[in-house]
Amino acid sequence: MKTMSCKELGGACYQKFSANTFEEIAALSKEHGKKMFQKKDAEHLNAMQQMRSLVKDTDGMKKWYEERKKVFDSLPED
Repeated sequence: MKTMSCKELGGACYQKFSANTFEEIAALSKEHGKKMFQKKDAEHLNAMQQMRSLVKDTDGMKKWYEERKKVFDSLPED
């Protein structure tokens, strides 16, 4: 199991997520993002806007995903 923060995953806070795979941790982060969106959290909304600009650019999103996965893979097990 490995741990990353919302901020490390492109978010706005330091809430921690733990998972066995990058895909699992990305899903946890996405759920957290949905909750912050519902709360209209300004910092998270800003981070989401930045992520939306990556989604528009397929290469940019792919690069972001690969970079975050590489960070996850390099982390020590908890």
